[in-house]
Amino acid sequence: MEKFENVSGVAAPMPLINIDTDMIIPKQFLKTIKRTGLGVNLFDEMRYDDNGNEIPDFVLNKPAYRKAEIIVAGDNFGCGSSREHAPWALRDFGIKVVVSTSFADIFYSNAFKNGILPIVLPKEQVDALMSDAEKGENARITVDLEAQTISATDGTEFHFDVDPFKKHCLMNGLDDIGLTLQKQGAIAKFETQYEKEHPWV
Repeated sequence: MEKFENVSGVAAPMPLINIDTDMIIPKQFLKTIKRTGLGVNLFDEMRYDDNGNEIPDFVLNKPAYRKAEIIVAGDNFGCGSSREHAPWALRDFGIKVVVSTSFADIFYSNAFKNGILPIVLPKEQVDALMSDAEKGENARITVDLEAQTISATDGTEFHFDVDPFKKHCLMNGLDDIGLTLQKQGAIAKFETQYEKEHPWV
């Protein structure tokens, strides 16, 4: 997993509430176990018509937001099924931060494990960032994970809370496998000792 670095850029406004994981990545794209290649199908049913043509009015199809790394969303983002493909698709598209008033618990946990920072803020602060995001290319939102701040175009700064362990993992690019590999020496030592003590196993 890549280390999380500060993000500064255009944010895509998605004021819908209850954006569920089936909206994020529809079920027909869940056949793969690879974390790459899903970005093209992110929000597939909202991005494309029945013939596979882009729907111009969808936010991520608008020129200003095609390379957005931040989403400012309505309440209860990532609800629905627990599919890990949802953060895979977001990250593969290039999304590094999602801001909302609340997240579904499983999505929230999966996001951290896949290099995405989910930021929970009070509604009035999310509304302020949403208004800022709606300015398109004229607005830049900045996220500083180390300082735990998110700043609007006019410099207005909001503080967000994040679990210290999850923050450490994001900043150091550590997913579950990476965390395990940090203990590789101790694991090898245990296995060697265990084999000596239990040669019949």
